[in-house]
Amino acid sequence: MPSKPKAKRQKLRPEDVNAKRAARKGPISKYIARHYRHFNSAALLDAAKGYEDHLKSGGKMMVTLAGAMSTAELGISLANMIRKGKVHAIVCTGANLEEDVFNLVAHDYYERVPGYRDLTAADEQGLLDRHMNRVTDTCIPEMEAMRRIEKAVLAEWMGADQAGKSYFPHEFMYRLLKSGVLKKSYQIDPANSWLLAAAEKNLPIIVPGWEDSTLGNMFAAAVVRGDVKNVHTVRTGIEYMTYLAKYYTKTAKPLKNGEGSIGFFQIGGGIAGDFPICVVPMLHQDLEQTDVPLWGYFCQISDSTTSYGSYSGAVPNEKITWGKLASSTPKFIVESDATIVAPLIFSWVLGE
Repeated sequence: MPSKPKAKRQKLRPEDVNAKRAARKGPISKYIARHYRHFNSAALLDAAKGYEDHLKSGGKMMVTLAGAMSTAELGISLANMIRKGKVHAIVCTGANLEEDVFNLVAHDYYERVPGYRDLTAADEQGLLDRHMNRVTDTCIPEMEAMRRIEKAVLAEWMGADQAGKSYFPHEFMYRLLKSGVLKKSYQIDPANSWLLAAAEKNLPIIVPGWEDSTLGNMFAAAVVRGDVKNVHTVRTGIEYMTYLAKYYTKTAKPLKNGEGSIGFFQIGGGIAGDFPICVVPMLHQDLEQTDVPLWGYFCQISDSTTSYGSYSGAVPNEKITWGKLASSTPKFIVESDATIVAPLIFSWVLGE
């Protein structure tokens, strides 16, 4: 008898593959798998799966925070990512470093302005008169947040200065949080503070351009007043890059195709992303450490236009020409609002 022809293996549709991956996850992940099929929603899911795959392969992930992610309370999802071992290093602006703590101690004094687009110049002056500093639809209370933190951190700066010691900005914040001096002032669940989570794990944090922040301005004022004698009491800039170079060379291991074990998850653009990604070409080209692997994964959540020479809006492939990514590196860009996208990707990675 003639043998029966072999049945043709049916190729799984993308939605079936995604449903299978989400089967053991929670309701948020199942919702994403069912509904997020095209355009930026599909890019979101692809990036989330890539993040998950990178960790499963033994990799680590660096997350970079631009914009006002701390004021947007990204800590609600990011803190859990840190505590569950899904984030291994943070690069953030000075604003994101301090604003997580501002929210921690003054959350109940914040004011939301849903109709911020309709504010007149007189309305804005009224907010200033009440010491309410606006970030889009959210006002940060100067006295309850900024000045309260200034007093506490000034004591840390002066103590280090008098002892002839110097620390990075994030180390001062770690010292402040671990001292417990702010604990009685907490106004949110501490589980929702990403900086507290990072302090618990002593996570590496890099804060390029810290001088461009509220506390950076306050430190400069302390130096001008003479409260702090040595301007180098707070370490910044080039020292952060050398710190990052040591971290990268110690931590990054080759995985495949010249890619490394450290992935790069970029929220927004600006210095928070530009500064750290350059450590690889610096190691290769300036220090001739060509055995150091490239970044092993790249994702950016961006609303920047790919035009006018904008680095923040550049497509990931442009980074190949600068020796930051390999042609084979998994690359994703989600052109959307990070306050919507990042918590969803984090939920997928956490299996929620």
